[in-house]
Amino acid sequence: MKELIRFIRLNSPFYRELYKDLPEEIESLSELPVLRPADFWEANSLGNGRLLTGPIRDGILLKSGGTTGKPKFSVFSRDEWDRFTRVFAQSLPKNGIQAGDRVANLFYVGELYGSFIFTHKVLDESPAPVLQLPIAGSTDPEQVCKLIADFGATVLTGVPTTLLAVVAYLEAHPEIASRLCVRMLLFAGEAMYEGQRARVARVLPGVEIRSIGYASTDAGLLGFADLSCGQNEFRCQDGFSRYEILDEETGAPITEAGHPGLAVVTDLQRRLMPVIRYPVGDRAQWIEPPGSPFRKFLLLGRSEESGRVGPVTLYYEDILSILQSFGTRIGTFLFQVVLIHQGERDGLLLRIGAAVSKTEQARLSHDIIQALYHSRPMYEECMEQGKIHPARVEWIDPSKMEVNQRTGKLRRIIDQRLATSTETTKA
Repeated sequence: MKELIRFIRLNSPFYRELYKDLPEEIESLSELPVLRPADFWEANSLGNGRLLTGPIRDGILLKSGGTTGKPKFSVFSRDEWDRFTRVFAQSLPKNGIQAGDRVANLFYVGELYGSFIFTHKVLDESPAPVLQLPIAGSTDPEQVCKLIADFGATVLTGVPTTLLAVVAYLEAHPEIASRLCVRMLLFAGEAMYEGQRARVARVLPGVEIRSIGYASTDAGLLGFADLSCGQNEFRCQDGFSRYEILDEETGAPITEAGHPGLAVVTDLQRRLMPVIRYPVGDRAQWIEPPGSPFRKFLLLGRSEESGRVGPVTLYYEDILSILQSFGTRIGTFLFQVVLIHQGERDGLLLRIGAAVSKTEQARLSHDIIQALYHSRPMYEECMEQGKIHPARVEWIDPSKMEVNQRTGKLRRIIDQRLATSTETTKA
């Protein structure tokens, strides 16, 4: 780690400035500041970036969310991409993949999205050899079902919204479901909730449902799943990345099990676009005691930087920019992003506290939602496909907005889908 820190201080203008007041030799990660995602992405702009340690010569460049006006991208050199996918692939047999499986890849492809090509390369590197069926998530569910039936798919991979669309078609066509030999669903990109799992069990009895693993386009490899992992549980990828859980108030590393905190990752392999103590946007807690190899942890939902509505990533700062663009129409405001799950689909509720008249609220709500759809076209596309609920706006007295009970700070993103904490109250 020491050599990595020396390298990025020498070659990345962003990290050189960030670490300018730190000692020359760093002994532990806790001596380094946690990144502010807004600063990180601003430094990684396409035009005049200060984050990268050198020119982009090879490898792969992927889109990492963001609005159309502020696209976020992540880049891996060829060697980094090879290591990333190869290490991720090592966990597949531990997670239930068997030699000879026929794996349907139903992730998204195109427009710089990484999930399909990442999964394709990971499956290609799998220690248990498999036959790949590269179908893609944009394929009509009817055609998907025909292909997985005709070619004997045993494993389906994709985001839950895509997998549930396939399950819905099979529910309406039991004669096709009866032809299938699918034994496992591997999902990623969003959680799969109890109601969704129950529907899969009704339509495809006995099919196992597991996460394929824990990674992101921006932060890289975060953890892996094996057969000992329950729902929303993962293991640290020792030696490749360093996963930390930090106290939400003090920022100190949490070592004991059972104490919720903010997840932060350091990629020990990436040098072109270094990721050092980057908030991954999740809350988590340790399950196993300190010192456990590949220590297991539990995800508790999204934190305060970004949220996912189905397969769509939304950044708090991007929504703030949208609301600020309305100027005097909205005036001074507070807002919260509320992530909900109803009827087996995710949805977005924008809770806004502002002095807006009742007559103006309806018009302004419509305009805000249309601006959101314009800046994040994928949201509207998924909504029209029935994968997520339409976005809604709720106008509220600012004094009624949820705050952290200990600090009184406004909660910026509220994930009501995996809520296990009672640490909020009304102001």
